[in-house]
Amino acid sequence: MTSRMLEEARQAPDAVARLLAADAHAYHSLGTNLRELPPKAMLTVARGSSDHAAHYMAYLVMARLGRLVTSLPMSLITLYQSRLICDGLVSLAFSQSGQSPDLVAPTRFFRDGGARTVAFVNDAASPLAMASEWTFPLHAGAETSVAATKSYIAQLVAGARVAAAWQGDDALLAALQQLPAVLDRAAQQDWRAAVDALADADRLFVIGRGTGLPIALEAALKFKETCGIQAEAFSGAEVKHGPMALIDEGYPLLVFAPRGPAQAGLLALADEMRKRGARVLLAAPAGTPGSELPLVPTGAEDLDPIAAVQSFYPMVEALARARGLDPDSPRHLAKVTRTH
Repeated sequence: MTSRMLEEARQAPDAVARLLAADAHAYHSLGTNLRELPPKAMLTVARGSSDHAAHYMAYLVMARLGRLVTSLPMSLITLYQSRLICDGLVSLAFSQSGQSPDLVAPTRFFRDGGARTVAFVNDAASPLAMASEWTFPLHAGAETSVAATKSYIAQLVAGARVAAAWQGDDALLAALQQLPAVLDRAAQQDWRAAVDALADADRLFVIGRGTGLPIALEAALKFKETCGIQAEAFSGAEVKHGPMALIDEGYPLLVFAPRGPAQAGLLALADEMRKRGARVLLAAPAGTPGSELPLVPTGAEDLDPIAAVQSFYPMVEALARARGLDPDSPRHLAKVTRTH
């Protein structure tokens, strides 16, 4: 048995290959523009899975380029009519459909105010694309499953591609070119242990940190929308500030611990939670003590979370079916959400 969600998740490597083969001049031009005229302020405009992709790009920009990036509360523009200062601002909007008014309206406001506006969108003819100065198509192809998969992965790659072009990092650009083959391998990893462990779960923590936190956020959303599990995502540093009080015998945790500066702390946290009786599902590179869910390394540590979510999607789709749910038809949800 299969689903549109699984089919589309498995199409992500090809989608990424198309994205990386296209628009080279546009990425180079934006990178040059950002180097020659550094932003005074940066913000992201997104919701849902797209917002998680925006968080990933924001982390790369802050960590690699030292520029602070803010996530815009869209209601500042759409409801409160705030007159935000646009001088020197760069706005980065992320969307699959490009249809939601609360993404389009701020983008138009910022562009009219003189800001540089950028959109990463799967529909290059959408209102969001038309409102933006710079538009980067995701090249993911039609995505009909309500749960975004390949479009989310394409957004992650597009954000990393901008960061690499801005920084002029040839090593990161080369690692990006290797991603389609890496994602092919990542999609084949055996994560059945998570399906078995979570088949009857009604609550769950998903833990990540650094560039892995946006993947934890995305995983928690997918658990909610496809599996009906009340999943919450936390930074490995935040979970001890209150949420840990909920953990009792058998409480399930999915911990994403890819390579990088955050890994040691996440492995230590996983060990501590096991000692407290939690059912810890550790996603880490093969050979990591305690890891049940293998992660495939990429050509750069900062890209490892992209391979991690590629391995996650087939698992959560299988989990939904194991729980008797249709992953293509989450309750109360539609593919295009228009909020104001």
